[in-house]
Amino acid sequence: MKKTVGFILMALMMFLSVSSGAGAAEDGQAPAGKKDIVDTAVEAGQFKTLAAALEKAGLVDTLKGEGPFTVFAPTDAAFEKLLKKLGITAEELLAREDLKDILLYHVVSGKVLSTDLKDGMKAETLAKKTVDISLDPVRVNNANVVQADIEASNGVIHVIDEVLLP
Repeated sequence: MKKTVGFILMALMMFLSVSSGAGAAEDGQAPAGKKDIVDTAVEAGQFKTLAAALEKAGLVDTLKGEGPFTVFAPTDAAFEKLLKKLGITAEELLAREDLKDILLYHVVSGKVLSTDLKDGMKAETLAKKTVDISLDPVRVNNANVVQADIEASNGVIHVIDEVLLP
């Protein structure tokens, strides 16, 4: 009986190690933990408004692209704060003509990890405008970085608590 249980456990462990795989999955998808920026954000569950905005602005394919990109990703709570501040609905936000520029203002070309940041540094965004980085606490303009260095297959995400407006 002990041999059978041991064999089953060993077989199960081998199956799990083979199925989790160290390389790309058979269907061509990135291995677990190495999804692109969009899939990583969607899976996190706290970026529903950001995901809807990216889709509406036609930026999903861009952020699923090769990159690398650094994304300062506002949470759903950050979008709620913005909606309240502007006195508009989510639908009105998604209908804005400058939505694409607002979203591109959250993206920097290249992979910038928290260890690469310097106090007072300026980073040019894909909107062709700069954001100011400060340390202690780590901030992008007036937004606090609440979680840093979420790595994706094509870059990195830093979670922020406010939506950046160019």
